[in-house]
Amino acid sequence: METRNVKGQGQTMLNGAMILVVATLIVKIIGAIYKIPLTALIGAEGRGYFSSAYELYTPVYAISMAGLPVAVSKMVSENVSLGRYRDARMIFRLAMRLFFIVGVVGTLVLVLIAIPYVFLAHSVENLWSILAIAPSIFFCCMMSTYRGYYEGMRNMTPTAISQVIEASGKLVLGIFFAKFVKSYGLKRYAAGLSVFGKMCETEAQALSRIYPYAAAAAVLSITIGTIAALLFLAVLYRVKGDQFTREMLVNSPRPRHPEKVVKMMITIAIPMVISALIMNVTNLIDNFTIRTRLTQVVLNNLDYFKTRFAASLQASQTMDDKIPTYLFGCYFSALDFKNMITSITMTLGVSAIPALAAARALKQNKEVASTINSVIRVCMLVAAPAGFGIAVLSEPILRLLYASTDSADMIPIAAPIMAIYGFVTFIMALSTPLTNVLQALGRADIPAKVIAAGAITKVICNFIFVGIPKLNIYGATIGTIVCYLIIITLNVYFTIKVSGCRIRFLSAIVKPLLCSAVCAFSAYAAQAVFSHILTFGKATSRLNGYNVSTLLAVGIAVLVYAACLLVSKSISREDVIMLPKGKKIAKVLEKYDFLG
Repeated sequence: METRNVKGQGQTMLNGAMILVVATLIVKIIGAIYKIPLTALIGAEGRGYFSSAYELYTPVYAISMAGLPVAVSKMVSENVSLGRYRDARMIFRLAMRLFFIVGVVGTLVLVLIAIPYVFLAHSVENLWSILAIAPSIFFCCMMSTYRGYYEGMRNMTPTAISQVIEASGKLVLGIFFAKFVKSYGLKRYAAGLSVFGKMCETEAQALSRIYPYAAAAAVLSITIGTIAALLFLAVLYRVKGDQFTREMLVNSPRPRHPEKVVKMMITIAIPMVISALIMNVTNLIDNFTIRTRLTQVVLNNLDYFKTRFAASLQASQTMDDKIPTYLFGCYFSALDFKNMITSITMTLGVSAIPALAAARALKQNKEVASTINSVIRVCMLVAAPAGFGIAVLSEPILRLLYASTDSADMIPIAAPIMAIYGFVTFIMALSTPLTNVLQALGRADIPAKVIAAGAITKVICNFIFVGIPKLNIYGATIGTIVCYLIIITLNVYFTIKVSGCRIRFLSAIVKPLLCSAVCAFSAYAAQAVFSHILTFGKATSRLNGYNVSTLLAVGIAVLVYAACLLVSKSISREDVIMLPKGKKIAKVLEKYDFLG
């Protein structure tokens, strides 16, 4: 697509997505490195506190961040493509002021709702974690002004680098803080002193007292990471600016009145804020419902749960009144892998917004259709094999990561949850990019209605199914799947209707699913075969035959998947070009007729 980009350096949609994908992978690797020792330090109970604080933070953060970053990216992209560079700069300045206000309000809201929330959720221990993470809303808002501006100019690199800096700060400081607090608490217990204001008779009681504070210490590192990332973006902008030349600004049309620009920005943002408000407030209610229903069903059927999960509860030394928190922590430990995939595919939506906005502004309908199909196809090419692979290797992967840690007890509970979500991850992975597509096309009102329908269904399903003793925490998966089925079905329908483009279902959806099924089968078979052949090492050791078998299975699955894609011609020349040395690779593949 030919659009006006700053000094000709604008990235294509897939190039920009690739940069964000690489950054996301690095961030997720850092996150895994962070969460594995963190879970080992604070256990599933501590992860429950950590996750609960994060789940309250997420809706407030999402509502604070909703709309304006997308509006900035969309408006900047449209104006740059039309040569209105002075308007683009004005959008940045106005967005900075708006985000300052939103950031302050968001932080205050989280602080104000923290106390009633922890009492209603019967988890007062969560208060310190919530207060530790609250300031990050302000810093994230300020950071997103820079990110939205650079993304609008189709430069994803600043966003990518700032994400890595943010995650690195969390990794370096989070483990250190959590370890320090745990060590401090255990030393006081060993000396016969009170542990954070309470005398403890056993080590299990001491650990239960320590975990909320250790989790809060780990959460504090998230706030520090956002500060570091914001400082990087501020320095980058001051040093390099936006690279608009004096000639470009002089020849640019007279900018619109600031009030008109603000009005346009808010008009674009409001439907997105409503979408975020609906989904995230629903998630907040949903998580509250899961916790309360889980607490009720555990207390009413305590003997059943102590028998069903006896091995895990005894190994983790979980006290009876902490069983709901423990199960909640196991649930969120399983979600880490699902969220890793969806966070990668979200980058496609972020990168598609400026590309679609520019194409729409220039009335390039073919480019609009091509971009939409690329978003769906690449999303499926990534999410389907990863999800299916995680599903069939759920227990081996968890054993690889946690068998040698103090959190091995959660594997039997988390593995089935991880497997269920793995098979439907591609559905969840498509939802956000298609929401971004509709937003870029100027119909941000549609996702708000679609999300409302899915969210209400999710709350109802979770209330029903989590309350069934045999399903308990596993019942939460049913509501999530039904919710995303509704969202993705309606999003696809309205995307076709609004854009007028034809979705190439065979190449974009069917072929990736078939290739992914073959990939998953090969992973399952390879792991089963190798685990019988390779029997060296102890089960609690990270380096043993079973874990090596898992790694070999993943490697074989990747090779099988790549072969399936080539044979079925499921990838296009544009997909290959975005890779390092992509043009040379594309020429070779075209020579052997492997590209679709």
